[in-house]
Amino acid sequence: MELYDELIARGLIAQVTDEEEIKELVNTGKATFYIGFDPTADSLHVGHFMALCLMKRLQMAGNKPIALIGGGTAMVGDPSGRTDMRQMMTVETINHNVECFRKQIGKFIDFSDGKALLVNNAEWLLDLNYMDMLRETGAHFSVNRMLAAECYKQRMEKGLTFLEFNYMIMQSFDFYTLFQKYGCNMQFGGDDQWSNMLGGTELIRRKLGKDAYAMTINLLLNSEGKKMGKTQSGAVWLDPDKTSPFDFYQYWRNVSDADVLKCLRMLTFLPLEQIEEMDKWEGSQLNEAKEILAFELTKLVHGEEEASKAKEGAKALFSSGNAADMPVAELTDDDFEEGNIGILKLLVKSGLAPSNAEARRNVEQGGVMAGGEKVTDTKMMVTKDDIGQDGIVLKRGKKKFVKVICK
Repeated sequence: MELYDELIARGLIAQVTDEEEIKELVNTGKATFYIGFDPTADSLHVGHFMALCLMKRLQMAGNKPIALIGGGTAMVGDPSGRTDMRQMMTVETINHNVECFRKQIGKFIDFSDGKALLVNNAEWLLDLNYMDMLRETGAHFSVNRMLAAECYKQRMEKGLTFLEFNYMIMQSFDFYTLFQKYGCNMQFGGDDQWSNMLGGTELIRRKLGKDAYAMTINLLLNSEGKKMGKTQSGAVWLDPDKTSPFDFYQYWRNVSDADVLKCLRMLTFLPLEQIEEMDKWEGSQLNEAKEILAFELTKLVHGEEEASKAKEGAKALFSSGNAADMPVAELTDDDFEEGNIGILKLLVKSGLAPSNAEARRNVEQGGVMAGGEKVTDTKMMVTKDDIGQDGIVLKRGKKKFVKVICK
C-alpha cells in the first residue's frame, strides 16, 4: 500500500485540494510540508500528537517536514473554535514556551542533515511594517469571505476583536513566506483551520501568479486529536514533569472500547494488517488492545524503558494494589494530627481532589479506594501506621492513582 492510501486507511485525511498532485508528492517523497504549533503552554499535549505522528510518517517516506512554532501568531491568539478571547501572554512566556516546544518536537522528527526544519514565525511576523502589510497582503483578503469563515463564527457571537481578526492573514502569510524561503508546497492542519489554510494558498497564487505551485491538505487533527487530548482534569501533556509516563500510559489504557482501534490506526506505527486482526477482538481482548495502544504511545513519547516501567507498574497496581512507578505524594509530620490524617484532607494533599468538597463528593459516590479497600466514610482517618514504610495506594475513579508515603 502506498503512503497516501495508508493515510486514508488510517482515517487521517478528511479533505484535500488537488488530490492527485498531493498523492504524487507524498508517495514519491517530494513533499515539503509544514504544520504549525502555537506555543500557548510550556508543553505539547496529546492533542498535538496526531500532527507529530503524521510528520514522522511522512518523513520516514522521504518527505521533508517543517515544524513551524508560532512565536509570532501566539501574540495574536487563534480564535478558531473558541467563544472567548485567549489570554494574552508576555513575550517572555512565549519565548520560554517556544524553547520547550523545540525540545519536544525533536523527539519525533529527525532534524539532522537538513532532513527537516524547525522555524519560528516570529522571525518574519514581528518585523513587519504595518502599512506595507496592509497594502501588499491585506488587499488580497475579502472581509466578506473572512467573516463567513468557520474559524470566526463562534467568536462573532460574543464579539471578535480586530486583533483576532488578523489571525487568518498572519497564518496565510506564514505559508507564503515558507513557500518563498524553503520551497514549502504543502500545509497540514486541523479541520477548524481549513479557511486559514485556503487563505494561504490563495495569497500565494495572488501574489506570485496562478502558476505558483501551492496546495493544502486538511486532517482530522482537532476534532479527533483535541478530543483525545482532554480529560476531566485537563490536558494530558507530553512533558513527563507535567504528566508522568505512568499517568500517560494509564490515560491511553483507559480509552473507551469504541475508540481503541481508531487510536491504534491513527497514532501508532503498527501495521494495518495487525490492527485489522484486532477488529475481531471482543470482551477482555479489548483490554489487551488498550495495553498495546498505551505501550506503543508511551514508547513513542517517553522511550521503551519508561513504557515498560509504566506497563509493569500498571500490572502491579491491579494485581497487588501497588506500583513502583506511579505518581508519589509525600506527607510530612505537619500533615498529621496526633498521627492521623482525614481521608478528605489526604485526597486533597495527594492531588486527587482540588478541594474538601470535591473529595467528599468522590467518597460519597463510592469512587475512592485506599490500600485496595473502598472508602465509604467521609470521616475516615488514616494513620501513619496505615501508610507504613512502603506507602499505600490511593485511588480516585478508574484512572487516577497516587502512592502516598511519609517522609
